[in-house]
Amino acid sequence: MSERYSRQTLFPPIGKGGQEKIRSKHVLMIGAGALGSGNAELLVRAGIGRLTIVDRDYVEASNLQRQQLYTEEDVAEKLPKAAAAEKRLKAINSEVAITAMIADATPEKLAELIDGVDLIIDATDNFETRMAINDISQKFRIPWIYGACVGSFGMSFSIIPGKTPCLNCLLKTVPLQGMTCDTGGIIGPAVQMVIAHQGAEALKILVEDWDAVRTSFVSFDLWRNQYTSMKMSKAKDPGCLSCGEHPEYPYLDVENMTKTTVLCGRDTVQIRPPKQQQLNLQDTAEKMKDLGYQVKGNPYLVSVEMDDNRMVIFEDGRALIHGTKDLAQARSIYQRFFG
Repeated sequence: MSERYSRQTLFPPIGKGGQEKIRSKHVLMIGAGALGSGNAELLVRAGIGRLTIVDRDYVEASNLQRQQLYTEEDVAEKLPKAAAAEKRLKAINSEVAITAMIADATPEKLAELIDGVDLIIDATDNFETRMAINDISQKFRIPWIYGACVGSFGMSFSIIPGKTPCLNCLLKTVPLQGMTCDTGGIIGPAVQMVIAHQGAEALKILVEDWDAVRTSFVSFDLWRNQYTSMKMSKAKDPGCLSCGEHPEYPYLDVENMTKTTVLCGRDTVQIRPPKQQQLNLQDTAEKMKDLGYQVKGNPYLVSVEMDDNRMVIFEDGRALIHGTKDLAQARSIYQRFFG
């Protein structure tokens, strides 16, 4: 066994047997922002066998304060977070098989990726994606770890199909939907605290130490010196449509997924085409230049400067319309070029 993991294997709950289990496992990371980049680095350094990262966004200057894998060079190049993370993580541990997906974590995408996954980690910033993660987890009986933070506040919960309540159950008990980052900002220590909780639970699950997995819902406020742990066993609902006795997995219905979304904390709207497509980015860039726009790009995206807005176009046909939160205006800009 590699000397690089010697200190981790000295920890009795892991040991050499646990390290072998970690190396045999596949983790699906949804999101590569603050929680995603931190959790991904932790798992790669711990020697996970395979890591798949899904993220729809690219690196911006405001990310650098708390998203630990990224640099000013990534900002200048407008690198997608998944691609930048993959590059940095491979430099940290070349033994880990890392796959980066520059995509939205839709129900279809999750269904494509779920085969062979042992654990899902939530590092996203919206409840639509979390509810899809929750349903795919329940359908395929794969554990996942919820995490969120805003300001100095954070929360985490490990969801084990067949054992714990699911996220859909918790919505009736815990006010999760108040968690947004558009007004409260975020401090780095709150991010790191959630990563510590998610990362510790991930290691317990990966080494199959099920008795050690925390079944309580944890929340904290570092600024106000508050820490709460709530038992959630009574929150499990037999009639839940996601994890109950007769599940229907409603959040895997693609018709329930919005095609136009205001991104958390930004004057930016994401437009997702009705059907998956594969754009030729070079042709797209040339088309925009011919129309008189200032265009920049890289192998992953094309950025188009307009009078009051900026449109960033990805290979899968998605576009981010910067400079507005108005959904109708964003759709109008998108349809001007893509019908």
